[in-house]
Amino acid sequence: MGEGGAERPRLFVTRRLPEAVEARLAKRFSVTFNPEDEPRSRDALEAAIRGHDAILPTITDRFDSALLTTPGRRARVLANFGAGVEHIDLAAASGAGIAVANTPDALTDATADIAILLMLMASRRAGEGERELRTGRWTGWRPTHLMGQALGGRTLGLVGYGRIARATGRRAEVFGMRVLHHSRKPSGEPGYAPSLETLAAEADILSLHTPGGVETRHLVDAGLIGRMKPTAILINTARGPVVDEAALAAAVREGRIAAAGLDVYEREPSVHPDLVACENAVLLPHLGSATVETRTAMGMQAADNLEAFFDGRNLPNRVA
Repeated sequence: MGEGGAERPRLFVTRRLPEAVEARLAKRFSVTFNPEDEPRSRDALEAAIRGHDAILPTITDRFDSALLTTPGRRARVLANFGAGVEHIDLAAASGAGIAVANTPDALTDATADIAILLMLMASRRAGEGERELRTGRWTGWRPTHLMGQALGGRTLGLVGYGRIARATGRRAEVFGMRVLHHSRKPSGEPGYAPSLETLAAEADILSLHTPGGVETRHLVDAGLIGRMKPTAILINTARGPVVDEAALAAAVREGRIAAAGLDVYEREPSVHPDLVACENAVLLPHLGSATVETRTAMGMQAADNLEAFFDGRNLPNRVA
């Protein structure tokens, strides 16, 4: 029971969260946590939406129209853990009177750091080198061993120009890179490329920072990859479906581009087997926001959204 004997709102959390976040939520809400951290089934989400006032989901939880209009629905707010909300049918949520909020600011710097990490690993062939050493194949230093590319003097092309792209660009400039960008609407800023095709052809490293969803699915396809330089590198820290993984795997395998660095995949947690087999592909398990500080801040933003909703205030980060 809450203050004055009132029943506390019931909250369903789909995955395990940082300890400090769960402690805060438990003080305010009657919470169903997920200590086993197993993915919630469709049936579990249906039961949750009928039996709880609020849900705190992640990008792995799909809330389509049918789920959002489940008969006997009780939930009135989804406080998403993460910036991307393409796993939630926002139109259906609005139609059903369900508020939706996200956590857009907390993960900017951590994800930009991962983009730079992937650029460094792919350009300097760090993944290849570590695998060689760990498997006992390294025979010692020699002048022409695993020579890669420097970042300084290279051109970085940012696809999308939101918070994370801009933060990535600022970091790249420290390395001495020339930074260009393309977005759906002209930015009016220096370095704007008039088309994605122009950007792909000019960039030494093409880094993706677009939202997911139908509009950007396979934005990077065989045609666009074909416009890239044979020495170019593709980086994806955005959403997996933005890239046609089969087309990318073929290009990397056949040497039509030099390398790729990916943190997200079309069918997570599955990764295209041809990509896994490519020595010149750096593959990370969706670590973009994976720092203690960032994941805690994301959870605290989600808690802010929930508390505002049940206090009758405007949600700080409402998207629907």
